[in-house]
Amino acid sequence: MEDRALVLDRRFLERVQKLEFSDIGEGWNHQRIGLTDSDFIGLFESQLKSRLLDLESRKMKGRNQGFYTIGSSGHEGNAAYGLAFRPTDMAFLHYRSCAFMLERGRQVPGETLLYDILLSFAASSDDPTSGGRHKVLGSKRLNIPPQTSTIASHLPKAVGAALSIPLTDRLSLASNMPTDSVVLCNFGDASANHASAQSAINSACWAAYQQVPMPLVFICEDNGIGISTPTPKGWISANFSQRPGLKYFCCDGRDILDCYKISKEAADFARVHRKPVFLHVRAVRLMGHAGSDAEIAYMKKQQIFDNESQDPLLVSAQQLIEAGVMNSEQIISLYLSLKARIEAISRIAVTRPKLRDVNQAMKAIVPPKCRLESIPYLEEERRSILLKADKQSLIKPLHMGKMINLALTELMARYSNIVVCGEDVGKKGGVYHVTSRLVERFSPNRVINTLLDETSILGLAIGMAHNGILPIPEIQFLAYVHNAEDQIRGEAATLPFFSDGQFTNPMVIRIAGLAYQKGFGGHFHNDNSFAVFRDIPGLIIACPSNGHDAVEMLRECVRLAREEQRVVIFLEPIALYMTKDLHKKDDGLWSSHYLPEQEAKPVALGEIAQYGEGMDLCIISYANGYYLSRQAEKVLAATGLNVRVLDIRWLAPLNMQAIINSAKECHHILIVDECRKTGSISEAIISGFHEALGNECPPLARLTAEDCFIPLADAATLPLPSRDSIVEAALALIGKELNHQLLKEAL
Repeated sequence: MEDRALVLDRRFLERVQKLEFSDIGEGWNHQRIGLTDSDFIGLFESQLKSRLLDLESRKMKGRNQGFYTIGSSGHEGNAAYGLAFRPTDMAFLHYRSCAFMLERGRQVPGETLLYDILLSFAASSDDPTSGGRHKVLGSKRLNIPPQTSTIASHLPKAVGAALSIPLTDRLSLASNMPTDSVVLCNFGDASANHASAQSAINSACWAAYQQVPMPLVFICEDNGIGISTPTPKGWISANFSQRPGLKYFCCDGRDILDCYKISKEAADFARVHRKPVFLHVRAVRLMGHAGSDAEIAYMKKQQIFDNESQDPLLVSAQQLIEAGVMNSEQIISLYLSLKARIEAISRIAVTRPKLRDVNQAMKAIVPPKCRLESIPYLEEERRSILLKADKQSLIKPLHMGKMINLALTELMARYSNIVVCGEDVGKKGGVYHVTSRLVERFSPNRVINTLLDETSILGLAIGMAHNGILPIPEIQFLAYVHNAEDQIRGEAATLPFFSDGQFTNPMVIRIAGLAYQKGFGGHFHNDNSFAVFRDIPGLIIACPSNGHDAVEMLRECVRLAREEQRVVIFLEPIALYMTKDLHKKDDGLWSSHYLPEQEAKPVALGEIAQYGEGMDLCIISYANGYYLSRQAEKVLAATGLNVRVLDIRWLAPLNMQAIINSAKECHHILIVDECRKTGSISEAIISGFHEALGNECPPLARLTAEDCFIPLADAATLPLPSRDSIVEAALALIGKELNHQLLKEAL
């Protein structure tokens, strides 16, 4: 078949010239629905520009000057809600939303969107949205956080952003969105089936059903097909028109006037009633899914021709002519002048600089630091009142779980924009009571019990972070995050990178995890793998082994999120939550006194801990492995070995230089890793030593968990390192026989 872009280009002009239109238009009078002639023409211009940018992107690709061709052809009706919503309403956009973006830009003086979008097509480092890292629709000035290839992963954070608007008002917090804003997100009919979409829509309905304000508009642009798979007729309406808590509107996105009228009603409903809306927009996809997709492979020619006859540009042209606002010659002239203008801009855009070195490419992985007012430490009087119920606890050594609870209390009191959210974090205080009493101290507005859905929990946090809130979401168990890992990998962590540092969603994600629990078996509650986080660029992973470190590291994590806008994982070893003793009952060696911030010594990002100065052997570990290594050190000392033990604390970014500096003078090095042999952090540490020291590296070995899930009861520890296996591995590395008599005495 003839090139589809050329066909659309030619046939639009032919049909306007011959006045060959479809019968799609509803016969709306634009003035009766509140549109001036100027706005009607403006909407049409946005539609034309969007189409012509699509055509130009494919020509650029053909010249090897452009690199992304998923376009908006057939979806140009979304220009209507570009006008119906305010520029201050945050928009999370689907990739077929160019007309929306152009129309919103028309409302804000000083925008140069044609040039900006063409720069993104050319992957130029001058692109003001992503700095040449991707072709994304986004703009800081237009309140459009950039998305990459969005299936539906942006919907959960739209829910969080919408919930944050009335929340910041209730909490009297400074926010990034006006208090009467709404949030909108659009997506395709095929994407509506995605787990992320189902999760987001369900959580919005769940909240609205309980009268929680949620000024949010879901916009489903239904073109009847997902790449090559048809959507069953009536499927979207059947699924969403009768959902509890969700107001349903429907319009024809091929008809710009109908689309404007109904989308304005939808926006007004959400703004006035603060309830979620589902706007079902009928659309048509013209051309394939992307430049490499040939429709003829899965559609009949007649279907393709039928789609062409539904071109929304033709419908708008007919309506303009029938209203006497423009004639066919003026429309053709406008189209050709815009086409020439876009082609001219394109010729300039392709000459602009590209990313040329890895440092340029990586610059935005770590977001820029904030300049914030210093907030004073809590005064003693306020702190005493706040922790009145814990008065007795504060005068004695405490276990890690209680220490984290006290640190959260103090941090929330000091920073009024911290919001804790997660399943059971309220009155129950979490499964392990780490959030105990927080809801009584700070109210349900700041300690939010969520539904049982990790995607919603993380989406809530990401969205709130867009609006000035510092979220501390809790994931109840480490393995549960696998249900929602894309919210961290594909959404939270990528935002600074694809927005050139303009947008961030800082947060501290608390996750209870790791193994050594005899009361829980299986791969959900007793999981010893965090590999899913380790290769996410820019992500910080903190993992304390004891209460003192947990407090200081949590404070540092909040600082990193607040001042450096980072996304942080705070991984809490469940088996050590209640641990007070190290070697024997009631020795209290794993307990700590809680110190207020101003009296404590901070633990900086990357700072490791060292116990002992021994030269015979250095044991490197973290979390449960560090605890067991400390036990093993006592046994090894009884055999005459001088040992030092390192707690690496920060698992990403791994401070390999500090680890090497503390270990390289030792005669032997043993790495103890409680995670599985395959994919564990011990692999990175082993490699780091050999890469840095080469032939000068001391004899090195590692002891890891087996590549096995964790069984129940006493069998739980069988696949894992133990004190005794650490001792055996250390002696084997050194080549020393185990003296059972000395071992018995040491124990």
